[in-house]
Amino acid sequence: MNRLLSFLFHQGVLDEQFLQLQQLQDETSPNFVSEVVNIYFHQSEKLLRNLRSLLMEREFMDYKKIGIDLNQFMGSSSSIGAKRVTNVCVAFRVATEQNNRAGCFRALEMLEHEYCYLKNKLHELFQIEQQRALAAGVRNPVQNE
Repeated sequence: MNRLLSFLFHQGVLDEQFLQLQQLQDETSPNFVSEVVNIYFHQSEKLLRNLRSLLMEREFMDYKKIGIDLNQFMGSSSSIGAKRVTNVCVAFRVATEQNNRAGCFRALEMLEHEYCYLKNKLHELFQIEQQRALAAGVRNPVQNE
């Protein structure tokens, strides 16, 4: 688990905000990080669909509306420490500010790629964490007295 986390930090996928999120997890909320990240995934899926549909409109491109969804995506990505996703959002925002439709499409493709990579790696991390917790539970069974 630590190796995967180190790799994700070294690759710039995650930043220190993710560590701060982990510090909020304790015995009273042992699944805090995975719950927060799953909420992030759920919201992000909707935002990505919205961004794609806004870009697909033939007649009219509402760059301000794209910017609103993008800012929301950027804020939530930043809050969980998704550094590369946040960085792509910044580049995407520049394309919207320049009313650059082709740049927006390229940025959306990059955003979807980085988001999928993040999602796969965090799922992998949570699976390792869950396996570790199950193994610890087997080693330390609750004693009935």
